[in-house]
Amino acid sequence: MRLNTTKAIITGGASGLGEATARYLTSQGAKVTILDINAERGAIVSEEIGCFFVNTNVSDELSAQSAITKSLQYMDGINTAINCAGIAVGIKTFGKKGAHSLSAFKKTLDINLVGSFNISRLVAATMEDNTPEPDGARGVIINTASIAAFDGQKGQAAYAASKGGIVSMTLPMARDLASIGVRVMAIAPGIFSTPMLAGLSKDVRNILAADVPNPARLGDPNEYARLAGFIIEMGYLNGEVIRLDGALRMR
Repeated sequence: MRLNTTKAIITGGASGLGEATARYLTSQGAKVTILDINAERGAIVSEEIGCFFVNTNVSDELSAQSAITKSLQYMDGINTAINCAGIAVGIKTFGKKGAHSLSAFKKTLDINLVGSFNISRLVAATMEDNTPEPDGARGVIINTASIAAFDGQKGQAAYAASKGGIVSMTLPMARDLASIGVRVMAIAPGIFSTPMLAGLSKDVRNILAADVPNPARLGDPNEYARLAGFIIEMGYLNGEVIRLDGALRMR
């Protein structure tokens, strides 16, 4: 697989890591379809970079299937799926406001974990129809985990659980899809400069950046995008989670 022959759907592609990846892949000649629940932002980004946009709820089966069908029609195939759609909540299991909201916990898992699996399972069914490369490759799925899967902080029970699920399903999914030539990888970013951090003050962001051993800064979404591009082209990478965190180990 090469980037200039890539036909990718990117969930959460209207902002953050997903947007950076959409911009990078299109700049390398790939065909891209952005799947995002934010219709206004999705339309803006897709027009700016010259790709297709489908308003999508990744955790809804009908919405996801419709988006994949439309993406197939637009790109005449899909050989790459990158799942970046996600949310984060900061709530302690029990704190001053009482017990953790069960609905918030379920929503976080529904979008981050169930949504990623939903897109993965549906797109795999379409990749089976791709003409195989000489080594049998028909496609690649890249899911987004987080270092919170390994080093979850206070208030991250829901988020860490959802990202831990991404990590845990990487290898079995890769094994499941090996028979049809589809690889499955995951990227576990550290602290990145994305809209999730936009609400924090500059001082707080600087403190977070100072905790990163080397380089001592927040991650750039373009670094995630370039790693995703490398995974697409490096066909022997399969069933693995790559930490992208500047050696940060959160305490």
